[in-house]
Order: sequence, then structure tokens, then C-alpha cells
Amino acid sequence: MSTPLSILDLAYINPGETAGDSFRASVDLARHAEEWGYRRIWYAEHHNMSIVGSSAPSVLIAHVAAQTRTIRLGAGGIMLPNHAPLSVAEQFGTLETLYPGRIDLGLGRAPGGDRQTLRALRRDPQSGDTFPEDVLELQGYLTGRSRIQGVDATPGKGTDVPLYILGSSVFGAGLAAALGLPFAFASHFAPAALDEAVSLYRREFQPSEQLDAPHVIVGVNVVAADTAKDAREHLLAAQRRRVIQLLGRAGVEVPARAAEGVLETPAGKQVLQHVEQEMACTAVGTPTEVKDYLDRFTDRSGADELIVASLAVDRKAWLRSLELLADVSGTAGA
Repeated sequence: MSTPLSILDLAYINPGETAGDSFRASVDLARHAEEWGYRRIWYAEHHNMSIVGSSAPSVLIAHVAAQTRTIRLGAGGIMLPNHAPLSVAEQFGTLETLYPGRIDLGLGRAPGGDRQTLRALRRDPQSGDTFPEDVLELQGYLTGRSRIQGVDATPGKGTDVPLYILGSSVFGAGLAAALGLPFAFASHFAPAALDEAVSLYRREFQPSEQLDAPHVIVGVNVVAADTAKDAREHLLAAQRRRVIQLLGRAGVEVPARAAEGVLETPAGKQVLQHVEQEMACTAVGTPTEVKDYLDRFTDRSGADELIVASLAVDRKAWLRSLELLADVSGTAGA
């Protein structure tokens, strides 16, 4: 596989774990991924989700960067409407100053949480409408060409932290194309508009100081194991975790003793259909089977880079899945 591979670490807090356990696992993964040759690791901003620990990506990036040497680290992404562009520029300017040449900044316009969470974040529900202007304001701080007279980001000014536009629709694709920025599509959970979005981005791309040609990063789930049977079992566990999470958000609590059988309940079966649609872009099986899937997926999507999320719930299997992928792909960061 010649397509560069990167990792999306969702910082899951698995049953019986704490957030601290999740962060230790993220450090362990990053150290291994560095050895295995992955290009970058991104962490996504989520709020009010009991199974996701990456609510503060910039802090997590700093923690992991301090315990690794070379791998690129970034946000995939920061939900910009939740933040003042100046504050984001200062945070990532600080990171770039501490770890030069290793920091990425992916930007999304989604809230990263539900309506009640928006209220708790003091976020205006309409703030996403100014996303394009906020991206340009943030870019100005990082390049040293502030759009607000007399206001600079310190640290941040002149660090030129590379920006990436994230999206699951044609809106993000169009914006990334107009601004001449790399585009990362979230097909690992929202695959429906993948082909349309990538086509639009490539067709409308305008070169910029940061990027002279289109660059598409496509998200895809991976469950690789030594046997196909093991891989299927790990996928089932991941689907079960997601179903329980969605049921919980709908107010249906699943007791631990009932977790194993949740997919057989009427409510579980109904939610599972949605989860299977979310996970439509998932490579499952032995390393060879996973590689074959990813090769076909790359050809179909036109991706310049794949960012993979290991779905395995078991920590050893989660790490092993990414190791097997690196092994079968040759040099992952080629």
C-alpha cells in the first residue's frame, strides 16, 4: 500500500476504565505508531460523552507530544464555533512552539455535543454560520497577518500551523477548495456524501500559500486481527459499545449485566441498523483482507491519505489491529 496511513485516536474510555487509562493508552499507541511509521495521529473534540476522553484536544496533544519524538499530532478536529479563533491560535501556536514541525490543526463546524451541551459551553446555536470567517481569522493569527488591527496571537504569530478543513458534507469540501486547504472527510462515521464531497473539492480547488494541489484525507474504520473470526468478534463488540452509547443518549440505560444481549433487544436491533450505516466504511478481517479492502477503498474514494480508527474495544486488540495494518502495508508513512 503506497497511500500514507495516519491514525484517528478516539480516546475511548472503555468499560471498567477511567479517563486516565484512556490517556495512558493514547500515549502507548503514539509511541508504537511512531515506530511503525504512521504519518500522524489526530484527536477529536467531543463533549458530554462518557466514553470519549478527547474533550480538550490541545491538552491531550501536549501530553502525547511530550512523550513521543517525531510523529505529527493534531486535532481532527477542533470544533471552531465553540472557541474564539484567537484562543485556538494561541493554544496551537504554543504547541507548535514547543514541538516545532509536528502539529496539525483540523477544524470542524459541528458542535461536538447535543443541545444541552451547547448551552453548557455557552455556545450560540448560530455560531456555525460564521465558520468560514472564523477560519480566515484564525489563519491570519497563525500566519502573522491578523485580520483584526492591533491583535496578534502570542504564541502563534508566524508559526504557520497547517490548517485542515474537516467535513461530512459538501459544505466543508467547498470551503476547503475555496481556501486552498487540505480536506478530511469523516467517512468513518458519515459515509453518505463521500464521493460527492471529494469530487467537488477536487473540481473547485484553488491553490494557496499552504497547498498548491488538492489533498484529500479519508477516514475509515479498521478491525484487523490474526484470524477473520477474531476480527468479527471485535467488530461486534464495537457495535455493541456504540449501540449502548446511543441508547444512553436517548435516555435508555443498559445495565452492565445486560450489555452482552443488548443487540438482541428490539431497541438494540433498531439502533444497530443506524450503527451499521455509520460503520459502512470499515475494513474487517485478517491483515491481508484489511489491506485489500483499503486498497479498493482508496481507489474508489481517490484518497491521498487514509486516517484509520481502530474499532476494537479490547485494548490489546485495538493496538494489535494497527500493528497488523502497519506490517501488511509496509512502511505506513511512505
